[in-house]
Amino acid sequence: MTTRQAPMPATRPSAATRPSAATKPVRWAADAVSALREGARVRLDYSAQSLWRVDRLIEEIRREGAPYAAVETVLRGLGAYAGEVVVRQAGAEWWTSGGDHWVRTPDGRLWDPVDEARRCFAGDGSLRLLCRDATGAVRS
Repeated sequence: MTTRQAPMPATRPSAATRPSAATKPVRWAADAVSALREGARVRLDYSAQSLWRVDRLIEEIRREGAPYAAVETVLRGLGAYAGEVVVRQAGAEWWTSGGDHWVRTPDGRLWDPVDEARRCFAGDGSLRLLCRDATGAVRS
């Protein structure tokens, strides 16, 4: 008896069939989008251009002197949002290991947008530039 492998899909999986690694970051991103829309009247549309606004928002939070513990969940959501932008723009996918979540672009490179959001809060990072680099690496 021979076994046959199922053919690989020609298109990217839909949200309903995405790998389980995407479950948490997709939820974190959606929660951040919803909270910003309802609380701050900021609309995020999962475009690369929207990351300019996210970088500025993180900078404003940092300048206000908020303690990290108070904004940790917000930063996780904004980092996941940036990761989801990369996933949608570059055909990337979420990967997870040991509780950490990364985005893997089709060229095999791993990106950590949640950590990049933390770096933004520390004054040394940019979600917009991470997206540019991750999606540019795919186009090259």
